[in-house]
Amino acid sequence: MRQGVPAVVNYFDMHGVEEALRIKDKYGARVTVLTMGPPSADKALKQCISMGADEGVLVSDRAFAGADTLATSYVLATAIYKAADTWGPVDIIFAGKQTSDGDTGQVGPGIACRIDYEQLTYVQKVEDLNPETGELTVHRHLEDGVERVKTKTPVLITVVTELNVPRRASLPGMLRAARYTPIVWTTNDFEDLDRSKIGLHGSPTIVSKTWVPEPKHVETEMLSGSAQEMSSAVIDRLFASELKQSLNWA
Repeated sequence: MRQGVPAVVNYFDMHGVEEALRIKDKYGARVTVLTMGPPSADKALKQCISMGADEGVLVSDRAFAGADTLATSYVLATAIYKAADTWGPVDIIFAGKQTSDGDTGQVGPGIACRIDYEQLTYVQKVEDLNPETGELTVHRHLEDGVERVKTKTPVLITVVTELNVPRRASLPGMLRAARYTPIVWTTNDFEDLDRSKIGLHGSPTIVSKTWVPEPKHVETEMLSGSAQEMSSAVIDRLFASELKQSLNWA
């Protein structure tokens, strides 16, 4: 449900916008912000304009409503093709690692697959970029460490919050955003759009039920003493529990 909810930039996406703007500041680039949503999403685009983005595009049409990640990635990939036709080649696409509502993390990789871009997920640092050769080096945040990857554009990068600290809008930026009207693309703006792949009709995901899990009460015990005493106490309690039998501890 989005009615009555203020439109804001997804927290993770904000870090992607910031990284794109840093590349623009350092090397020169054109930053286009693209989103799919209801008309109220134009406020989120204006927020990006106030930070320094060159243009904001709202892909909005009732036919897009009810889209799951599969249909959303199709529409956004189609919009990226149109953006490339309008403003030139798209070398780097930044996206948050996931949305703040669905939390699936599927849209970014889905777009990369559809437009045949290399995808770099969970990026926490852009170490180097050579705009002449297109070579870039990034650090990916993995569960068991950090992976350093060197590759070439075009790429799609999903980012984590460790990547940077988003900037505050400047006064000239806020004034520009106040006067700016985001570009709106509807289904009529995509000549080759396959309507069977958009909205509810293009979404195989079915949400049959949602609920809030009941809180689970867990018995806890506070230990005291030296580190060695508390460590020994933890081991004694683990061996005295059912965990020993379930894990076949000797």
